[in-house]
Amino acid sequence: MLNKREREYLIELLEKGEKIPEEYKYELFPTTHKEYELNYSGKIRKEDLLANEDGVFPVPLQKEKVFNKNNSDENFDNMLVFGDNLQLLKTIYEDKDPIIKNKVKGKIKLIYIDPPFASSEDFQNKDGARAYNDKIKGAEFVEFLRRRLIIAREILAEDGAILVHLDWKKAHYIKLVLDEVFGENNFLNEIIWYYRRWNIATNLFARNHDTILYYAKNKGQHTFNNLYIPKSDKSSGKGKSWLSVIDEETGKRKSVLQDKQSKGVPMPDVFDISMINPMAKERREVNYPTQKPEALLNRLIQATTNKGDLILDFFGGSGTTAIVSEKLERKWITCDIGKLSYFTMQKRLLKISESNSLDNPKKLYSKEASKFITAQLGVYDLKKAFELEWAEYQQFVSSLFEVEIKGFEVSGYKFDGEKDDFPVKIFDFRKFKDASVDEDYLINLYEVLGNKVSGRIYIVAPANYVSFISDYYDVEDIRFYFLKVPYQVVKELHKIPFQKLRQPRSKKNINNLDDVVGFHFIRKPEVQSRIETQNNSVSIVIEKFQSKYHKDDKGLVLENFESLSAVFIDKDYNGESFVMDEAFYADDLLDKNIVTGDENAIRNELKGKSSHGLRIELSSKGMGNSIMIVYTDIYGNDFTEIHNLSWGE
Repeated sequence: MLNKREREYLIELLEKGEKIPEEYKYELFPTTHKEYELNYSGKIRKEDLLANEDGVFPVPLQKEKVFNKNNSDENFDNMLVFGDNLQLLKTIYEDKDPIIKNKVKGKIKLIYIDPPFASSEDFQNKDGARAYNDKIKGAEFVEFLRRRLIIAREILAEDGAILVHLDWKKAHYIKLVLDEVFGENNFLNEIIWYYRRWNIATNLFARNHDTILYYAKNKGQHTFNNLYIPKSDKSSGKGKSWLSVIDEETGKRKSVLQDKQSKGVPMPDVFDISMINPMAKERREVNYPTQKPEALLNRLIQATTNKGDLILDFFGGSGTTAIVSEKLERKWITCDIGKLSYFTMQKRLLKISESNSLDNPKKLYSKEASKFITAQLGVYDLKKAFELEWAEYQQFVSSLFEVEIKGFEVSGYKFDGEKDDFPVKIFDFRKFKDASVDEDYLINLYEVLGNKVSGRIYIVAPANYVSFISDYYDVEDIRFYFLKVPYQVVKELHKIPFQKLRQPRSKKNINNLDDVVGFHFIRKPEVQSRIETQNNSVSIVIEKFQSKYHKDDKGLVLENFESLSAVFIDKDYNGESFVMDEAFYADDLLDKNIVTGDENAIRNELKGKSSHGLRIELSSKGMGNSIMIVYTDIYGNDFTEIHNLSWGE
């Protein structure tokens, strides 16, 4: 209960239009607790999350490329997104982005997610690379997932449902979260995926299952197609069905076999589906550590959706959800923050015709994927942004800076929108190519407006059109804020500092969990490399790799190779689409290039002397006449080069 002094203090703040301190939030807006709920450090209210009080806000999608244009659904494009999934969920929830507006929110029939839940010892790929490194643990992980589940429910169709794939370490926590978010009465099934694998005797029972929690947004409205297990050939009822009848002679009830075809036994909630054999084609061609079998997703998607339904997977991983959705003629959207995942999914979609059929794994699918687009979210290509049509550019930058597009005039001067109830001008750099936002521009604007505007005005403009180094400039009682493209962060405008997405330097960390806050524009790293070909072998020698960022905002330039994340290679580039064949991570490359001597000393020498470089040796298998190489830094920026190979002796 607030005392008199506190009430007077809050009234004074409100009259001045100042922000209410965080500690008074729950006094002013008390939360009604449920009968029981999960409480832990860092948990925020649903209302605060949806109001972007966590500092993560919707950001625009930037279309990168369109594939298979001829296999098009006029009303919808399937979509592969590179970016942070919380930003994507909030963008869908806001429903303003022109790429997805009125097409996704409220129309998603199924969400399937397989979030990183395992610890590093649980899964290994065929090379021994560990799949997970639990960077986020305990309550932090629970809240990480809860925030995404809250928005996931908001964007589902009213007759939609969600499947959350978990293991034994977190399933009990997330079950409570799902009960809280979706309602315990909307819980449908706990599905057990049982898989056979080689078990080693220990002091506990062998762990051979995962848990998939199945919830409806509104129980009773959800789609469910009964699946059946065919009766065994040894069963007396094979091809027939049992019918209960009354025996005319005895008057007692008995069961008899009818010739009518039986559908079989209704599918139980325990799925006996093998893990992918490490030598199977499905694993060899994908080679993603935590890849799930298509047979598992096939069963889940067939049971919970119909043809033409929209499916979302915002922990895309190896892309099995998208692949199976495509084969079952469902629409799909998938997203991941990792470059390996993004390139793996793109490859699987582009080569889907060469993968196995769901109906008969001994046959090929033999169809191209439907039209799909790739898009980026939270990291943008500046050149593409400036090439947009003016209306699209206005929409793009307004989404970046949380501007409400709303044209109005003050003293004859036209503003383009509002931010926090203050005017916003989007500087038309195309129309005024020789002008700039300088002191004269601001003084003239102030004189035009007179006393009709006070406080602040925001000006959105390309950075090279703004003559001020600082982020704002005062003219009398107006502070002009510059929202520069690319953005120089105005720290006082954000509750939480921007946090770039981070790419791992080792494959064992590909599923590290991070929250991305804000956005940034691509700044290509500087790369110096050469190609060596001899006796049907190819080597890539990287002599220099350096990002243009400053470390920790302290003005320290990153050293050579310090910012290298990974190198992705298409060994037979077709001139149109990048199809990843191999991936090499920075730490693994450094380890391979360090043979003897003190490790730290040699690493420092590699960073300081380009003559040593990092050597990547490629096998000749699958090698074409042209290769495409994508060098990625830890911030997700790419440098791409294409080499036509010339073979020497």
